[in-house]
Amino acid sequence: MAAIHNHSEAGLAKRFWIKCNRESIFAMYTPFVISLASGNLKIDSFRHYIAQDVHFLRAFAQAYESAEECADDDDDKLGISQLRKAILEELKMHGSLVEEWGLDLAKEHSINSATASALQTEELLDKLSITLTGEELDVIEKLYYQAMKLEIGFFTAQPLFQPTIVPLTKGHNPEEDHIMIFSDFDLTCTVVDSSAILAEIAIVTAPKSDNQPEDQIARMSSSDLRNTWGSLSKLYTEEYEQCIESIMPANRLENFDYKELSMALEQLSKFENSANNRVVESGVLKGINIEDIKRAGERLILQDGCTDFFRRVVKNENLNANVHVLSYCWCGDLIRSAFSSADLNEMDVHANEFSYEGSVSTGDIVKKVESPIDKVQAFRNILENCKDDKKKLTVYIGDSVGDLLCLLEADVGIVVGSSSSLRTVGTQFGVSFVPLFPGLVKKQKEYNEESSSNWKSLSGTLYTVTSWAEDVAIQRHGSVQVNGYAVTREMRNFRQQSFKCLLDQDTIQTLKCCT
Repeated sequence: MAAIHNHSEAGLAKRFWIKCNRESIFAMYTPFVISLASGNLKIDSFRHYIAQDVHFLRAFAQAYESAEECADDDDDKLGISQLRKAILEELKMHGSLVEEWGLDLAKEHSINSATASALQTEELLDKLSITLTGEELDVIEKLYYQAMKLEIGFFTAQPLFQPTIVPLTKGHNPEEDHIMIFSDFDLTCTVVDSSAILAEIAIVTAPKSDNQPEDQIARMSSSDLRNTWGSLSKLYTEEYEQCIESIMPANRLENFDYKELSMALEQLSKFENSANNRVVESGVLKGINIEDIKRAGERLILQDGCTDFFRRVVKNENLNANVHVLSYCWCGDLIRSAFSSADLNEMDVHANEFSYEGSVSTGDIVKKVESPIDKVQAFRNILENCKDDKKKLTVYIGDSVGDLLCLLEADVGIVVGSSSSLRTVGTQFGVSFVPLFPGLVKKQKEYNEESSSNWKSLSGTLYTVTSWAEDVAIQRHGSVQVNGYAVTREMRNFRQQSFKCLLDQDTIQTLKCCT
């Protein structure tokens, strides 16, 4: 697997790693790697992996030998030689296992993108790339990206002789199973809170003065709007912090208590309702044209990986799944426009709505989802209205205190980002926050052929991710079944691609240019 980087350095290797971060996450979340990390990977799978890796390490040693021949600088030659020696040492270790197990390498096919002495390799890449032209750097970057994709392919293609906890869609039968994905919107899917977007639309489109045509909805001037929005925002922040502090138990609960948490969040719900009433009464939402809202939605920046995740769910014809967005957003049209621009019209949006006269907002809000209690009630209603008898797996993705009840009632609750208030409140009521990868490894240890499902609602455990790439990873990988020739042929294809990546003439020429 790829090395852990020191982010204080700013070399070419680090830049490539950051660009390919999503691919490294995908490789880490493959069923093979999860099983290996859990310590219960079946020995037959490990033997297959070792036998394949021998072939690829030989290719790696050959590539380093070619690179050493191209190098003119003695220090560079020494560095490459040391890397080649490390590969040969690993080959010796593999060879002893192959001999002990009596494997026939002529029948095995392989690829392995993991490199020995990865940090040394990166230091050498940084050094040799200093004199490269922009065009040559583009070639190196494409090769780096190709190698990362091959790594994903390698680990995904490993045959497994055991049940696995990932992907979540593993063993999914559309005739019997139903996957229901729920997600928050503001700051879970978006980079900016929707209230700030709507405020900016109101301010930008507002009249510069109080002189307005009589046939239009009366609005504040842009300067008055900006001042009013500023006051409302400041007051909301102050009162929100006070409310959060007031609902916290005096002492941290030793055990998860959903009932106590629900009662506490009822107080937060009253606060959210009052805050929305204050916004409506201020008149700041008056006079916004629906076309301006739709245009803003089309240009709304979503979190990296968010649309990729939803596309893989709603565009998969072999997956009986649907997606529901539950949001405090004042204007559902903004959400629908954002997803529509990404060709995600299948998303079901549950949010508040603007009231309009023609195409212009009156300043009122049709209130549907204002609070944590409203959200969890909408979550329950959706499940109750799903009348089929299919086995359901529910996943909720959120980022704030308002999502806590839904996160906990879902079979799988995933927290995106690092909201301090969410963690503080949850922890005080006994909620455990576990990074997703270690959480999956632990579940894999407990998983066996008799396990129907390891995911249970109201367990008190939520899983944390740093980005949407991790969400994509746990639902994208297919489990490879041992199927004789089919697996072997796939592995041969990966090997051929990896050899080309390592040994083609363009690569050799680029290495010559480096020196």
